[in-house]
Amino acid sequence: MFGYQPNNPKGQYHGEQLIKVSGEGELALQPDFASVNLGVITEKKELISAQQQNSIEVTKVIHSLLSLGISKDHLQTFDYRIESDYDFEQGKQIFRGYKVTHILQVKIEDLSMTGKIVDTAVQNGVNYVANVQFTSKNKNSVYQQALSIALNNAIEKAKTIAKTLNVQLIPTPTLVIEGGNMVNPLYNQPGTFVKGISSTQFEPGQILVKASVSAEFHYRAAAY
Repeated sequence: MFGYQPNNPKGQYHGEQLIKVSGEGELALQPDFASVNLGVITEKKELISAQQQNSIEVTKVIHSLLSLGISKDHLQTFDYRIESDYDFEQGKQIFRGYKVTHILQVKIEDLSMTGKIVDTAVQNGVNYVANVQFTSKNKNSVYQQALSIALNNAIEKAKTIAKTLNVQLIPTPTLVIEGGNMVNPLYNQPGTFVKGISSTQFEPGQILVKASVSAEFHYRAAAY
């Protein structure tokens, strides 16, 4: 977040009135990058056995993804957990075994491969799929454009208010505060979650980039 407030050494705004407005800007763009979390969850009575089987399954999954052309640089361990499992019978806690979870984050540059990557991973041992997300490498530059639109929107609002009041607007804002940014898909949810199933078709849709600002303008009574 940033703030902009010009120096006012001579107090030229003293006695003038204030208009406060907000502005919004948004742009849509096509995603060119995807990521998905693929995990293997192994449950066994013995911890060492659970770890060993989980390691074998994850290694198999990694090899299957590499065979599809996924770079090693695009495979990263997202989470690794060992948990104790219990059943509850008649108010008593009964130890059932251990659950080992190893989740990989896979980055995908060819969006048409998303479904195949998920299917291949499931066929090779993945039983947890989450956070299928589509994004764009250009979202930062697009956000700058949306921010410019938001500021222009605020300026136009201030002009409209001043014109309606029949007052003279000082067109340069004395304060501009960035309200934050949002990057959301238009047609798909950012947190897709499935467990134990796979889908052969993912629709990237479009990404909506939003920016907002608040701004303050001074005005004076119109000269007659």
